[in-house]
Amino acid sequence: MGEPRIELKPWRQIDVPEPQPDELYQLSLFDKTYSFRGLKALLGAADFDKAGDRNCGLAAKDDVEREAARTILSGLTLQHLYDRPLTDDEGQVDSVMRINYDIDLATFAELAPKTLGEIKNLLLRAKSAEAKRIGGALTGVMAAAIAKLMDVHELVYAAKKLKRSGKARTLVGAPGTLSSRLQPNHPTDDLDAMSALVYTGLSMGSGDALLGLNPAIDTVENITKALKHLDKLRRETGAPTQICVLSHVKTQLACLESGAPVEIMFQSLAGTDRTLIEEFDCTADVLDQAYTTMAKHGPLAGEADQFMYFETGQGSELTYGKHNDIDMTTTEALCYGLARRWDPFMVNNVTGFIGPETHRSNFEMIVSNLQDHFMGKLLGLPMGMAPCYTLHSEITMEGQQIAAELLTAAGANYFMDVYLSIDRMLAYFDTCGHDDQTMREVHDLTPAPEFLEWTISRGIFVRNEDGEIERGPNWGNPKIFCSEEEFERLRKNLPAAYGFESAGPRPSEQVSRAIKANLAAAREAIYAEVTPERLAGIDFRRVKTSAESKEVHLSHPDRGAKPADEILAELAPESVDVQIIVSDGLSAEAVHHNIPDLLPALLDGLKEQSISAGKPILAPYGRVKLAEALGDALQPKLVINLIGERPGGDALASRSMSAYIAYRLDDDAKKAAAQFSGNPDVRYEYTVISNIYAGGLPPSEAAVQIAERVNQILTTKAAGNRLERAIHDRSHNMRAAAL
Repeated sequence: MGEPRIELKPWRQIDVPEPQPDELYQLSLFDKTYSFRGLKALLGAADFDKAGDRNCGLAAKDDVEREAARTILSGLTLQHLYDRPLTDDEGQVDSVMRINYDIDLATFAELAPKTLGEIKNLLLRAKSAEAKRIGGALTGVMAAAIAKLMDVHELVYAAKKLKRSGKARTLVGAPGTLSSRLQPNHPTDDLDAMSALVYTGLSMGSGDALLGLNPAIDTVENITKALKHLDKLRRETGAPTQICVLSHVKTQLACLESGAPVEIMFQSLAGTDRTLIEEFDCTADVLDQAYTTMAKHGPLAGEADQFMYFETGQGSELTYGKHNDIDMTTTEALCYGLARRWDPFMVNNVTGFIGPETHRSNFEMIVSNLQDHFMGKLLGLPMGMAPCYTLHSEITMEGQQIAAELLTAAGANYFMDVYLSIDRMLAYFDTCGHDDQTMREVHDLTPAPEFLEWTISRGIFVRNEDGEIERGPNWGNPKIFCSEEEFERLRKNLPAAYGFESAGPRPSEQVSRAIKANLAAAREAIYAEVTPERLAGIDFRRVKTSAESKEVHLSHPDRGAKPADEILAELAPESVDVQIIVSDGLSAEAVHHNIPDLLPALLDGLKEQSISAGKPILAPYGRVKLAEALGDALQPKLVINLIGERPGGDALASRSMSAYIAYRLDDDAKKAAAQFSGNPDVRYEYTVISNIYAGGLPPSEAAVQIAERVNQILTTKAAGNRLERAIHDRSHNMRAAAL
C-alpha cells in the first residue's frame, strides 16, 4: 500500500531472458524412469490431479509419476526457472509473462541459487515479513511451482503468515478481520431487487469490502444507472464502503468520462495474452490507462491508496484453448504476477466458476482454491476468495463450505455475500452472508474496523461486557433501512428468495430445505435432452456437433464448438444477413420453454427491418463458439446463437437462455476492430443478451431486444465493446452539439 504511482514503468522495458529450447527432465523412481520434455510438461505433471489438466494432456498419468515430477521440480533452482520464461504457441514471451518478470531483482539475486524445495522450507520457517520479502522476488511460474510442492496444511499455514490488506474507504484484510463483497445480482438488473439485496446484506454485516454488482446488461447507460443507484444506497444507509459495477473496463472508462461514480475499477484477468486480448478484449496498455485515469480522476483519487479490482480463476485459458500448453495452476499464478503491477485494492478468485471441464469434484475445487489463495498472497496481493461451483459439475454446497472454512483459516481477506448462495444473474453458487457470519463466529473475526463501528451504531452488532463482538438485535433485519411495506415492494421481483429467517448465523431450517430442493430440481435440468416435438413445430435444419454424448458435451466444451466433420462438409455459403442457431448448451429445458415464443417473434422482427435470415439450425450439444464455425461455413453477416445457460438457483431459473450475437467482421470492420481491441487476428465481435426466461427477460421482450441489437450491429458495423463505445460517442457528440 501507499500513494498511487501515477506513472507506471513501461512494461515493454521489463527485461526477460531469451527463451530456451525444451530440455528433458528425467528421474528413476522404483526401478522406472520418468521423463518430461520441457518445463511446461514438468509443471503440469507435478500438480494435483484436475479435470482441466487431464483434458488437455498435462496431468500426470498416476500418483507415482506425479511424485517423480515433484521430486525433479523440488531440485530445480529459482535461477533455472528464471532463465526459462514460458512462451506462447509461437515461441514468444507475451505481455503477461513479461510483466511477471517485474520483480525485486536484488532479493532474487540472493535467492537464485536455492532450489524450489529450499525456498519452500524458507517460507515455512520464515516470519511474516521475511516470507513477504521472498514473494516479491518471485514470478508467477515460481509461485506455482512452490504451490505444487505443498500439501493442504502447508498451503493454509504459509498463506496465513502472508496476510495482505487493501485500503480504500475501508481497510480490508487487517489481522482479526473477515470482510465480504455484497453482490446484489439480478437477472435484469432490477433496481428495486438490488436495493432489497443490499439492505439484506448490510443488515447481516456484509459489504465492508464492496457493494459490487455483476451486470446483466453491459452498456454505458445501464452501468451508469447501476452505479448511481449503488452510490445512492451507500449514501442513504451511511455504510462506510465503496461501490463497483463489474462491467468491462472499457465500459467503466466511458462511464467515468461521463461523470458516473466509478469508485473501484474492475477487470477480469487471464494468464496468457491470447485469452486476455482475444477473449476478454483487454490489454496491459488498456489496464495502464485505466489505472492512471483512476489515479488522476477517480472519485476516490486522493482519498484511497488503492482502487483497482481484479477477478481471476483457474481454467479460463484452458477452456478457450489459449493456455499455451501451460497448466491451470501456473496460468492462474501468471494472473497474479500481472495483477500486482496495478497494486489492487481487491483480487478475487472464482475457481470453480467454469464447470466440470476444469474442476469436476469437491477435492479439485478445494485444493485449487487453497493453491490460488497462497500464490496470490505470496506474490503480494490482497486476496479475497469465492469458492464456488456450478450445477453441471459434481461439486456440492458442502464441498464449497469446506473450502470456505479452510480459506478462512488461511486468512482470506473476504468472501462473497450472494444471498442464500444463489447468484440470480450468473447462475452459479457462492458463499452468502450467513456463511460469512458463521466463519466470523467460528474463527473469532470481525468486519473491517470502519464498517464495524457503523454496524454497532445500527444495532447490527454489539460489544458485550467483555468487549467481544456479537450479533445485535438488528442483525439480519433489512427493515432497519426501510419500512416493512417498502421492503415487501422492493423484493417483489427478487427470484430465489426463499425467506429471510435465520437460526443464529445460519438460514432457518425451512429456508435451507427450500434451497436444497430447488438446487436438486435445477441440477436435473442439465441432463435433459432436446426434444424437437416440444418446439412448437418450428422447421429446423439439424446440425450435429463433435460432442457425441451428453458426457462428452459437459466435459469437453471444444467438441460442442465444432460441427461434426460430415456436417461441415455439406455446408456452403448462403446469401443471408443472419443465421440463427438454437442449442441446448447447458439446459435443454431453456430451449423447450423459450424457443416456441422467442424464435417466431425474432424472425418476424428481423423481417420487419428487412433483415434476411437463413433457415434456423437446431444443434444439440452445442456451445457458444459454434457460432463461429457455422459462421465461417455459411458466411452470413452475423450469427445469433440462442443457447441454454447453466441452471440457476431454482427450478424456474433452470430455463434461462442467452442470445450470443456474433458479428462476422469483413475486411473494413476487421481493421477497426483490431485497432480497438489490440488483437490483429480478431474475426468476430460478440454482443450478449442474457437471462432470457419467465423470471428474467421474457422471451417475447428478448425477441424485440435481439432484433434491435442486430439492426444496430449491421448499421454500425460493430458489436460488443466497440458497438457500446460507438453508441456512447454518438450520444456524447449529440449532447455536445445541442449545447
